[in-house]
Amino acid sequence: MNHYYISTLSQRAVSRPPHPGQARACRRWSLVLLFLCAGWLSQAAQAADSIERAGDLIQVALPLTAWGLSYARDDDEGFLQFSKSFFSTMLATQVLKQGVNETRPDGGNRSFPSGHTSASFSGASFLQRRYGSTYGLPAYIAATFVGWSRIESNRHYPHDVLAGAVLAIGINHYFVTRQESDLLVGLALDPANRAIGLNIAGRW
Repeated sequence: MNHYYISTLSQRAVSRPPHPGQARACRRWSLVLLFLCAGWLSQAAQAADSIERAGDLIQVALPLTAWGLSYARDDDEGFLQFSKSFFSTMLATQVLKQGVNETRPDGGNRSFPSGHTSASFSGASFLQRRYGSTYGLPAYIAATFVGWSRIESNRHYPHDVLAGAVLAIGINHYFVTRQESDLLVGLALDPANRAIGLNIAGRW
């Protein structure tokens, strides 16, 4: 019996996975960062009833969530992509802060752009772009709260917050790709038996 197969959808191309050594090194440094943040988070949690302190907590929690989720999903590629995008965002934020050196609403310096907003939107944008709206939408809401908290606490102007968000989202779009599944769909025709079938194979 002869069978005929017509492919109706070619296999999706996926990015080459990162070298295992790169992923391990990135994970080690991220765990160091987590431990360094742990003490600060425990102290900030005691004053989390204020809007500003809540924003302080969330701007750290969102990037850690992005790293943690990629780690839990064993997504080495995503883990490295977020590490690159996050540190690039923070570097660009500090360069702009030093270069512009705008006075804050409360009289401080280096107002533009908002570092809290850059950090929180870096985590939120990664979650949206890499894993979709299930993770991204709540993260964007939380990141928006962080931006609002910086204005409410008189630490930033609205354009500082907007610039931080745009900067983080733009850099994420450069470094981060959507996690794809391998999918192959084929149409099976059997003229001798006047049969037709659909073959679907995938890995998620």
